[in-house]
Amino acid sequence: MDNSSVALKDVLLKIEDLRVWFELRRFGFGHAGYVRAVDGITFDLRLGETIAIVGESGCGKTSLMKTILGLNTPTEGTVTFNGMRLSEQRGNALREYRSQIGFVQQDPYGALAPFMTIERILEEPLIINGIKSKEERRRRIRKVLEEVKMAPIEDFLPKYPHMLSGGQQQRIVISRAMLLEPKLIVADEPVSMLDASVRVEILKLLRGLQEKHNLAVIYITHDLSTVRYFSEWVFVMYAGQAIEKCLINDLIDNPCHPYTHALLAATSDPDADNAMQFRDVPPGEPPSLVNPPPGCRFHPRCPHIMDGLCNVDEPPHFETDPQHLVACWLYKDKG
Repeated sequence: MDNSSVALKDVLLKIEDLRVWFELRRFGFGHAGYVRAVDGITFDLRLGETIAIVGESGCGKTSLMKTILGLNTPTEGTVTFNGMRLSEQRGNALREYRSQIGFVQQDPYGALAPFMTIERILEEPLIINGIKSKEERRRRIRKVLEEVKMAPIEDFLPKYPHMLSGGQQQRIVISRAMLLEPKLIVADEPVSMLDASVRVEILKLLRGLQEKHNLAVIYITHDLSTVRYFSEWVFVMYAGQAIEKCLINDLIDNPCHPYTHALLAATSDPDADNAMQFRDVPPGEPPSLVNPPPGCRFHPRCPHIMDGLCNVDEPPHFETDPQHLVACWLYKDKG
């Protein structure tokens, strides 16, 4: 988040009014509108910081992630990484940009080529990125496997992905993300496909790597129960927009937006006595990103709608407390 007390040079990733719209076309009829997957996102991320981006399916998290990785082209706005503007990168410059960002996928088994050994899986990105020395490739592979605690290393190198447990597969995915010594890790639901018994273990591993290498991390998830153990900042997304931004403890202790209340109410509860209780969550589904509703995009589901305001004008971000921003007309007196 913006903080004038921190020097601009410390900003690793700067997102400014980012919009990513996908054109719809009807066969034989031409243009048919746009899917507004990301619609006005702004934030700064510094080395050593973690930002969690949370929201239900279809809110725009994945489109935002793919844009940061250089896989989507911004429709409007800018993505600036370590002084490089993404829209200006081509060829080798774009490869250099991507080499500084490690990606941890959601499904570890689907992310690993089943016909390759672990050694070959880890060697390939090094070859692609011009590491010609076999000794240097071996050194890097051994280093990352030691850091993710895959020992003894010689036992794992000749194995295939199906011979590893889910937790071991995800460690390999994390080690691959670390091979090129990135400055930023983008983790897309990195523990959602794992058994509950190993989720905390993997999150602790990621946290340890972050602290050791002073990494910036973008942690994408729908599960607020894991965010509190891994992130400093949290951005809540809904229908392509960031509707609440704050420190994670502020979000847990003092959620402001009605949608954030709904997310917290839907968070799994380890107490068996509460497991069968009905949750107080709003009815309905997220709106179409082709034709989003006017005004606040949450207003068709909101229990606190103010007719003539919420369904007419899009709310700006109001600062309810220091560094706690919420896009909701309930807090207009805070503006």
